Amino acid sequence: MNRWHRLGRGAVTAALATALLAGATSCSSDGSVELLTANDFARSIATDGTVVVDVRTPAEYAQGHIPKAINIDFEGTSFDSQIAELDKSAHYALYCRSGRRSGIAANKMHDAGFAHVVDLKGGIQTWTGAVITGS
Repeated sequence: MNRWHRLGRGAVTAALATALLAGATSCSSDGSVELLTANDFARSIATDGTVVVDVRTPAEYAQGHIPKAINIDFEGTSFDSQIAELDKSAHYALYCRSGRRSGIAANKMHDAGFAHVVDLKGGIQTWTGAVITGS
């Protein structure tokens, strides 16, 4: 179990509030994928209607994930069919462990016609550090 998952709900909520107050960028108006810092990602996922997508494996997801994230395994055989069922006009915020898989997945979704996709720079590793330190 990772450090972030062991934090109490209050600690995560307080750290998220701190991150939100630090300022952020919203999804791009031209529909391109934006690479966001942890603080910017926190603001993005706090926006009503944003769908948070964890593209790690189900085992990684089970070890700890960002609240309200859905799991769509980028390396799974059904990734393409699962994203094909999503609303292309909705806002999506993707992450993985380090940012490699989510970056590829975000670009793939953008190329498939998704209008609003953002990606967490550095993945959940960066998010975990930002939540713990409140930066």
